[in-house]
Amino acid sequence: MLIIVDADACPVKAEIRRVAAELGIGVCFIFSTSHFGSISDYPEVEKVMVDNESQAADMAIINKVAPNDIVVTNDFGLASLILGKKAFAISFNGNIYNEESIDKLLFERYLSAEIRRNGGRLKGPAKRSKEDNDKFEASLRSLIFKKLKDI
Repeated sequence: MLIIVDADACPVKAEIRRVAAELGIGVCFIFSTSHFGSISDYPEVEKVMVDNESQAADMAIINKVAPNDIVVTNDFGLASLILGKKAFAISFNGNIYNEESIDKLLFERYLSAEIRRNGGRLKGPAKRSKEDNDKFEASLRSLIFKKLKDI
């Protein structure tokens, strides 16, 4: 089992690192060249740097993931592909993606893009709080323990 992180905009790197270290699970941060500075403080974590091209980090994640790995991402499209590879995906807010929820999320993303394309504006996410980070950590632990129990 490996935790693979879509690390460019990930606000929970410290929480992932802490949980993985406690449970003896490997972690891989995949990030673009423009985000190197935010990753360099994690010597015990495998790091994969990709070009600063659109979808380069996503492609690296898809190529690296194996069944039963956990991918941390806020990208619904990437999460959908991860689920197709029999791996698990969790958002930065601790929401665990599954087959039932991913179609709804992809449709909502499509509708939001249509609204923006037609000149509409949507409210952005709320400011991140310590409670958000705690929720993520609890969800990650829950997912790992559930997986370990099933193996």
